[in-house]
Amino acid sequence: MTAKVPARLPVALDAMGGDHGPVPLVDGAVQAARAGVSVLLVGDRVKLHAELGKHPGSANLPLDIVEASDVIGMDEHASDVRRRTGASINVATRLVKEGRACAAVSMGHSGATMASALLTLGRVRGVERPAILTHLPARGGFTTLLDVGANADVKASYYAQWAQLATVYLRVVEGREAPTVGLLSIGEEDHKGSALVLEAHALLKALHGQGLHFHGNVEGRDIFLNTTDIVVTDGFTGNVVLKLAEGEAKVLFGWVREALTSTLKAKLGALLVRGALRGLAERMDPSTYGASLLIGVRGLAFIGHGSADARAVKNALLRAERAHEADLIARLDAAMAQVTPA
Repeated sequence: MTAKVPARLPVALDAMGGDHGPVPLVDGAVQAARAGVSVLLVGDRVKLHAELGKHPGSANLPLDIVEASDVIGMDEHASDVRRRTGASINVATRLVKEGRACAAVSMGHSGATMASALLTLGRVRGVERPAILTHLPARGGFTTLLDVGANADVKASYYAQWAQLATVYLRVVEGREAPTVGLLSIGEEDHKGSALVLEAHALLKALHGQGLHFHGNVEGRDIFLNTTDIVVTDGFTGNVVLKLAEGEAKVLFGWVREALTSTLKAKLGALLVRGALRGLAERMDPSTYGASLLIGVRGLAFIGHGSADARAVKNALLRAERAHEADLIARLDAAMAQVTPA
């Protein structure tokens, strides 16, 4: 493919990862490119050329291919990242490290993506462990939840760092001037929770007013009530919450579909509410947000579902560019430098 000079620094997409191979990845990249995002497709050049050829006009879009001779499969070990330097995810994160891409996006092996980003990009100063940050649909918009899978075993200090990182993210990328932070626990009272949660509560409370707006403990239901803008928890609990929310949404819509097709009268009613239900389904669809941000590494890295469709890929690429345009990494660096001893 003839190299093009992109209008903006491109986003590197691991175009070989995921459950369905390059088909939805290339499709989503083409959609994002038509929306103005420059994309580097990282992977097997021959396969990606063939896939791009199925999209009329793609030769005129800000799309380019970077060869990667290997791919870490979904059933392989994340530790393979260290030795398989030619793997597509490693090539993508190196492009970010070298300043040739503004962000890396992968719908492939989440563990390999985390490992590659951490090994290649390093951590933001003052961050002990990066976290996966995601959005869950909630009353009035969405609630930002982290960690949702990067760290099953945590320290209280991680909660404080993640709260600070998420606060900066919401402020500079999502335009929320003073986002509030809740600590996920088994009760709203300050004395509720495990020893770890109690220790984290004390750290977060001490940071209140120092660039952080700590609300206090929140319960699981508060995530969907949007009681706070941000909810922090450990990666084990956060991942369970995320998968439970996604699974319950599918079940609920299944029940609604069954109810609206159960009788002739119900079918007539379904015609009247079809538009509203379509909008609701879109809000609850994980594809709306595209991918989750691995926050705390010194570069932008986004992790999506292995089963992601083209819409999710497109939205992930758009989200990555938004984070870059907001100068998120420099803002995170500056914020953490203020609270980290020299």
